[in-house]
Amino acid sequence: MPGQYQLTMRSGPVPGTVYSLEGEQLTIGRDSANEIAVNDAEVSRRHARLTFQGGKYVLEDLGSTNGTFVNGQRLTGPRVLKSGEVISLGEQIVFVYEAVDSDPGATMVSPRKAAAAARPVAPASPPPPAPQPYAGQVPAGPPAAAGQKMNPLPIVIAVGVIVLICACIGFFWWVDANYMWCTFFPFLGGC
Repeated sequence: MPGQYQLTMRSGPVPGTVYSLEGEQLTIGRDSANEIAVNDAEVSRRHARLTFQGGKYVLEDLGSTNGTFVNGQRLTGPRVLKSGEVISLGEQIVFVYEAVDSDPGATMVSPRKAAAAARPVAPASPPPPAPQPYAGQVPAGPPAAAGQKMNPLPIVIAVGVIVLICACIGFFWWVDANYMWCTFFPFLGGC
């Protein structure tokens, strides 16, 4: 049954993020239309696909530029995933694939590794520091700079080109309308 597996981002734009795998087919990529969207320049728009088959997820690369790797080996075809395997998209994006135990009476779902190695509860620690901007992140759009002036040069060039084209058209129309081809262009035949 889908939903008993998850991907945890080990490194990338949002490390520590857990993606619950729920569905028969999930795509991973930079495009926001993917079920798992990873905003990073190394990730293709549609990078990889997870398909639920026979009670397990199968991972395949979708012709990505930087490749999909499982435990350091580049995928050349579909691969059945096992809990604990490391999935890399390119060189910087790393996920851990985990099967999770789900107890209907439990209040929390935890990875099998964590459930097997029950550790004593540590005293409360301070919250982690705020995440730093991720270097490989693809900007969502142009930065909004307040008070920044627009460069008028492209507009001036475009207007100049349009005026030049109109002047040329007007000149040739005037030459043709006044039958002055031989006056301006004596090298043309028939003058």
